[in-house]
Amino acid sequence: MGDVSATSSVPTERTTTGPTRRGQWWGVGAAIFAIAWGGNEFTPLLVMYKNSHGLSGPVVDALLFAYVVGIVPALMIGGPLSDRFGRAPLMRPAPIIAAIGSIILAVGADHVSLLVIGRICSGVALGLAMAVGSSWIKELSGPPFEAAGSATRGARRAAMSLTAGFGIGAAAAGVLAQWAPLPDSLAYLVNVALCAIGAIWVMRPPETVDPSTAPRSLREDLTITAAGHRRFIRVVIPVAPWVFGAAAAAYAVLPTLMAQKVGDLQIAYAALVTLVTLSAGFGVQSVARRIDRPDRARSSVTALGLLIVGMAMGAWASTVLNPWLTLVTGAVLGCGYGMALVAGLAEVGRIAEPADLAGLTAVFYSLTYLGFAAPVVLALVHDAVPALTYPVLFAFGVVLAIASLVAVLTQYRVRETADESVRTG
Repeated sequence: MGDVSATSSVPTERTTTGPTRRGQWWGVGAAIFAIAWGGNEFTPLLVMYKNSHGLSGPVVDALLFAYVVGIVPALMIGGPLSDRFGRAPLMRPAPIIAAIGSIILAVGADHVSLLVIGRICSGVALGLAMAVGSSWIKELSGPPFEAAGSATRGARRAAMSLTAGFGIGAAAAGVLAQWAPLPDSLAYLVNVALCAIGAIWVMRPPETVDPSTAPRSLREDLTITAAGHRRFIRVVIPVAPWVFGAAAAAYAVLPTLMAQKVGDLQIAYAALVTLVTLSAGFGVQSVARRIDRPDRARSSVTALGLLIVGMAMGAWASTVLNPWLTLVTGAVLGCGYGMALVAGLAEVGRIAEPADLAGLTAVFYSLTYLGFAAPVVLALVHDAVPALTYPVLFAFGVVLAIASLVAVLTQYRVRETADESVRTG
């Protein structure tokens, strides 16, 4: 475990004296679900923006990545601040910010500047949900709010709330844009309604962190010393970028390559690939506790094994351009995404002290979103060097995944106790 001791100068978990109710985490989970819905509903609409609004491929890919500009600052600042001031003050505004982002996107289909602003707002909300909401769920999933249970219960609940929102939001947006009226805006307006429900529901869960009575400096709060933990460096970091790197490869890259094979159903097909990918990720998260072991990196190794197979299948699918093979590839990459997400959150939960849980969660999620640059990078590399075709680039992804697996295997077993944990740097 970390070497940050809980003193009067850092937030500590709130103790309760009266009876508690199970299921307090549902309010936070509902808010995360609504925010994740808004964050990913843009993905299957990429084809619509290209075909109906004349945006170029690189511009659309850049818009997909734009919300990382909002995510990373919200993660890196919101997480540590919630360790200092509590989860509720940082998380409760997040669904409102997400709703504002969806409103801007609903009216900005023909204005790139508005799309950028809307995506950034969605990113800010999602960053808060991931760092603060995930930590809040973890704390509400154990004593004193619930009886002790699986060590990964909180991580699985947070990951499943996030993945369900990502998957259902993208699927609904694709269906509405393909067949419903107001294709430019209806999906976003549905999200506004969901965010309103989430904003109300998230008012109910109790605070889990006591505001510090002798606060550290802001600089100390924003310095996440647990990020130097040996296991974080050697097990979490090699896996983290693959979380959304795998997802983005599955539902942002492959459907674009299949566009000519699915005719007029391009939006619906992109939504289907997204749904299949994230449904597989959701499903594997529900059985992750049977794979996870606190004394070894079994979950991380399993995730990378799935990703190696998935990237190899991506190379195959991008060669033969078969829409059905692409769906199967999405499912395999989705399993790798889901396993990597739970593995990372579980490791973070074991490494971090209560005083820097949200902060270390923020660092982890920031690293995962490096992978969301994959579609932009692949497109730029392919345009710059046409000989580097997508099959070749996916094959290179296989090599990177193998290298990540080798790195994790060097720290497969936990070699230090909580009192002997080693930090580097």
